[in-house]
Amino acid sequence: MENSDSTPPIPPPAVLSVELAESRQELLGRIQNLKQDLQNWRMKLDTQVMVYRDELSELKKSLNTEVEQLRTLQDDSGDIKEAEGLRNVENTKEIAKDLPGEDNGKEAQE
Repeated sequence: MENSDSTPPIPPPAVLSVELAESRQELLGRIQNLKQDLQNWRMKLDTQVMVYRDELSELKKSLNTEVEQLRTLQDDSGDIKEAEGLRNVENTKEIAKDLPGEDNGKEAQE
């Protein structure tokens, strides 16, 4: 009572060996393709990283230049304010000299 439909026929060992070799070659080819894709991806990624680093470096230089300009303007405005303050003090002294004081009032009475 053999049922040939339930069990597949067993191929000879030579056929299995050929099929295994073909399957192995196909897998090796796929692995090689994946390795090449990975290598290409890494090269593109490295290139992109270098581009971003260059852009960031340029932005950093630009930002540092702007910060220095702002500091210079701030220093200049501080110098201007200080000079204006000195001028105001000098003007106040000049005005005080021109105003009649206690001594000036006594001289006027005599």
